Amino acid sequence: MKILVTGAAGFIGSHLVLKLLQNNHTVVGLDNINDYYDQNIKYSRLKRAGIEQESIVDKQIVPSISFRKYSFIKLNLEDKITMMTLFELEQFDAVCNLAAQAGVRYSLINPSAYIDSNIIGFINILECCRYAGVSNLSYASSSSVYGLNEDLPFSTDHNVDHPISLYAASKKSNELMAHTYSHLFGISTTGLRFFTVYGPWGRPDMALFLFVKAALEGKAIEVFNNGDMLRDFTYIDDIVEGIVRVINNPAKTDIAWNGKSRRVSTSSAPYKIYNIGNNNPVKLMDFISAIENRLGTKIKKDFLPIQAGDVPSTYADVDDLIQDMGYKPSTSVQDGINNFVDWYLDFYAIKDKE
Repeated sequence: MKILVTGAAGFIGSHLVLKLLQNNHTVVGLDNINDYYDQNIKYSRLKRAGIEQESIVDKQIVPSISFRKYSFIKLNLEDKITMMTLFELEQFDAVCNLAAQAGVRYSLINPSAYIDSNIIGFINILECCRYAGVSNLSYASSSSVYGLNEDLPFSTDHNVDHPISLYAASKKSNELMAHTYSHLFGISTTGLRFFTVYGPWGRPDMALFLFVKAALEGKAIEVFNNGDMLRDFTYIDDIVEGIVRVINNPAKTDIAWNGKSRRVSTSSAPYKIYNIGNNNPVKLMDFISAIENRLGTKIKKDFLPIQAGDVPSTYADVDDLIQDMGYKPSTSVQDGINNFVDWYLDFYAIKDKE
């Protein structure tokens, strides 16, 4: 297939691009390479796929020097005119939308960024799919949509009407918008609720990155909710494998569904929501201990109250993913952390103490 991957300079997107190329698809990557976090990491991710920083020009497609079937364009999703032109020119078979303004805590500081990228940007994706005849759309949602729900494990058929951050609200909005376009225009849409993704090339604003950086510098880490947190940490390779399977199996109508159905993750339209999590939540303190095991050092800790917008626990029910795709994430936290630390030490050219 010819596949558009938005967010191609991002953590998940950059891994997905390489996996799709490995599977012999033709891929166009899109990213605006904003400065939400260190752009050097974004350019380094792009370089892995043969896109050199010096060759990137706004709104122009740049071919990879390493992969014959890959090209990249620097572009904002909010730029509807250029987006429409891109879709008309490239005639994509499938779109995977991973571009978004990420981060729960940042949404308290700069809410407009979430409206621009996650709402306006996403409606442009939907409109482009509609008018260009793309009937296979997958997109990033988030475990954050579960909000105040305390019924664990989180099921895609649970109510998600009580988000506690604008980021979460924007992701639920994406799911609602996608359903509307599935119903009205027959576009197969699949939303993927990611659960705390981690691994090599991860985001510098996420816990694992911050913890390892602080530990190597001998600084204290901030441990929120006094460490009483559970997270369904999911390794990047497991996430990417799940996305690939979803792209290869677009959502179908649920013939048993009707307006009285309690199933909210499917529909009479070609619409589906999946959780992608490890289905094995880990205590935050155990996660920190795994980092200490790899680094061979104790990390200083500042214990703090829970932050606004955070939830104390995430735990994914992935039964639908297993049933429909024959797949369940399986990488252990210790293995995933070891891989991340190896990458971190290499990327920042830090000599391993062990």
